Amino acid sequence: MVKARAKAVKAKKPASKYEPKTKPTGASVAAFIDAVENDERRKDAKAVLKLMREITGEKPVMWGPTIIGFGAYETPTGLWPMTGFSPRKANLVLYVMTGFEDPALMKKLRKHKTGKSCLYINKLSDVDEAVLRELVTRSVAWMREKGAC
Repeated sequence: MVKARAKAVKAKKPASKYEPKTKPTGASVAAFIDAVENDERRKDAKAVLKLMREITGEKPVMWGPTIIGFGAYETPTGLWPMTGFSPRKANLVLYVMTGFEDPALMKKLRKHKTGKSCLYINKLSDVDEAVLRELVTRSVAWMREKGAC
């Protein structure tokens, strides 16, 4: 689905000089997660994979070498995952587009940091998983409302 969407977008728009480097690949999500060195990070990645798959109903796809994405949406420079995550060495990064404007909900999440559309978690046990589920659910609903597929 994502690759078909990428071909359709390519056919409609001329190539931008600012082509995103992060694109869907054919790499195995399972192999990527299995290669995560830290046992706890690998276990957390499997839990987030399950959570995002349940919420989105989408098949996970590797975007570039380190991002697991679900669905897609168009940006001015190309496609980007509707939601996703990356089990990095320093922390688990979740790509969510909304929820940060709700201070009460973010306080309930517990230990985390945020960027513009990134949620940084050291380990899944540091956060309230029900609140995390709510954030991802809100993000996906918001993205679909904006036209993500």
